[in-house]
Amino acid sequence: MRLLFLGDVMGRAGRAAVSDRLPGLRADWGLDFVVVNGENATSGMGLSGEHAQALLAAGADCLTLGDHAFDQKDMLQVIERQPRILRPMNFAKTAPGKGFRVFEATGGRKVLVAQVLGQVFMKRAFDDPFSALDTVLRAHPPGGLVQAAIIDIHCEATSEKMAVGHYCDGRASLVVGTHTHVPTADAQILPKGTAYLSDAGMCGDYDSVIGMDKAEPMRRFITGMGRDRFTPALGEATLSGVFVETDDRTGLAKRIVPVRLGGRLQGSAP
Repeated sequence: MRLLFLGDVMGRAGRAAVSDRLPGLRADWGLDFVVVNGENATSGMGLSGEHAQALLAAGADCLTLGDHAFDQKDMLQVIERQPRILRPMNFAKTAPGKGFRVFEATGGRKVLVAQVLGQVFMKRAFDDPFSALDTVLRAHPPGGLVQAAIIDIHCEATSEKMAVGHYCDGRASLVVGTHTHVPTADAQILPKGTAYLSDAGMCGDYDSVIGMDKAEPMRRFITGMGRDRFTPALGEATLSGVFVETDDRTGLAKRIVPVRLGGRLQGSAP
């Protein structure tokens, strides 16, 4: 199976990059299933129902969220009506929506997608991501009930992301990190066959401070004082993510390639 995961969509520039490029990529790369992290797609803080629909219409099969899952209040209702949007499994027991689902890819093949939040350096204490993942992966072994399993680990610390990757090795097709908006250079297939990347990066303007217009973040770093709100940068966005090819029989990875298209980053594509 040919899978594409796109990192955090950042504001209008990120939405435009996905809408402009993803339809063509689905055809050109013969993609079977696409996951897009959309938790910063609306003004850099959360995802609105309108913008969720636009990302799905562009060719995303599933949207994941993150710690900003419900910053846009209409998502509290939208996520209950739209099964293709996932919030983190360990966000809160009373949160609306689901943290994992099994979806249908091309040819009727089944893909598990799950998202968890990390605990290290995050603003609030979330439930244990390891036990949450263990329960789901035991019930959905790749090559068994599903032909592929994609795990989005949304957290700050690369060490925690790496630990999740090794914890899921041999039990997932892909473990990919989101949240920091900076793509990492450690794409690899782990010893037991799981594709891994610490952070997919963002779909946004990299002439910025992690996707935000530079002026206000720099002012706060330099002076310690804020004057304006953070607003997403509006230059040409780079589409950042990862492409993975898997074996349907085992659900494990055969190939992993970082994706960097357009904008300021010069990268690779399958």
